Amino acid sequence: MNNQKSQQLFEKANTYMPGGVNSPVRAFKSVGNIPPYIARAIGSRVWDVDGNEYIDYMASWGPMILGHAHPAVIEAIQSAAGNGTSYGANCEAEIQLAEKICQLVPGIDMVRMVNSGTEATMSAIRLARAYTKRDKIIKFAGCYHGHGDSFLIQAGSGATTLGIPSSPGVTGAITGDTLNAEYNNIESVRNLVGQFPEQIAATIVEPVAGNMGVVPPEPGFLGSLRQLADDHNFLLIFDEVITGFRLAAGGAQEYYNVTPDLTTLGKIIGGGLPVGAYGGKKNIMEMLAPVGPVYQAGTLSGNPLAISAGLKTLELLEQEDVYPQLREKANYLFTGMADNFKQAEIPVFANAVESMGCFFFNPGMVSDYENATKSDTKMFGRYHQLMMQHGVYLAPSQFEATFLSLAHTKEDLDKTLEIHGKVCRGLK
Repeated sequence: MNNQKSQQLFEKANTYMPGGVNSPVRAFKSVGNIPPYIARAIGSRVWDVDGNEYIDYMASWGPMILGHAHPAVIEAIQSAAGNGTSYGANCEAEIQLAEKICQLVPGIDMVRMVNSGTEATMSAIRLARAYTKRDKIIKFAGCYHGHGDSFLIQAGSGATTLGIPSSPGVTGAITGDTLNAEYNNIESVRNLVGQFPEQIAATIVEPVAGNMGVVPPEPGFLGSLRQLADDHNFLLIFDEVITGFRLAAGGAQEYYNVTPDLTTLGKIIGGGLPVGAYGGKKNIMEMLAPVGPVYQAGTLSGNPLAISAGLKTLELLEQEDVYPQLREKANYLFTGMADNFKQAEIPVFANAVESMGCFFFNPGMVSDYENATKSDTKMFGRYHQLMMQHGVYLAPSQFEATFLSLAHTKEDLDKTLEIHGKVCRGLK
């Protein structure tokens, strides 16, 4: 596979950007490869500057659930752009998107638009602290909620990929107010609540962990979190930046029938453009300025281009056959890949929830961060390199998800399984 142009660009990028990238995992360090520089993306495919074509299962880290450059989404963006790209003022489309989100997501009565998932989670935590008049939050080891200071303690995603369990620049005071529990271990949460009675403002959780690989909640885990929050008067926050509109039209909270107090959203609600949001019960959201005392603002919040892309995406996802289609595609692909690993006698543990999945190079069960980090990342690196060489684009980390889109065809899936079978045999 030729990657000469990508290599030249990466060398140049290192002169002007730290590590040559604007997001650490894009450096492909953990898989020992030169990162491809993408030139275009259409449907289920992406092409790099060297002309290499890939079947894409990274989907821009999740948002491209319709596929790349969906004609209806592109038309919505172009139409909006013709009327100006930013107003720094109100526009009708942001009301339409807010209304759509409130209609679809069970736990959201009111919503505030921002520009990224990180903004959404940071703002939700501030709001929870103001509402409860408490300081401490509980997060879960391996769950990633963006790069806000409160979240960079035993974080997942790129922090785990690069072996950085915390980050310099995070103050001791913030660290002291951030408590880490074990995902899928409700007793670890109860213990923290017992140690810090009447000090917990909120617990924030990915209802399906998607940043230590894909790790689904065990039966009863989310419901127990809901009950603990009710019993001890703190808020339950679902970080649905990944799972929002991915598992169902109403997100993981619809899928698992557990309603949080606050929800953070991103990725899919922007249709591929930068959008985030947080929302929840009306009495909590009305703590925000200009109604209440909690300040949060943003010049580009409610940007007409991003809002138009998101609104069109959600409208298309409301079609009845969308989620059954995604489920069928995912079952076909993930079952076939698991069979390939089995036939090649490569020990992996498979996790999947609807159209997001992960294969851990780990012979044991993976239900939490500790077990996820026991995976053979060197083996994953070899596997990733071989898949890329044969034209299949996966996230460059053992601790990320594989995403299906509506644009993936039976031909794409069959070709992927054929390649995957060869790669598995080559790994032995």
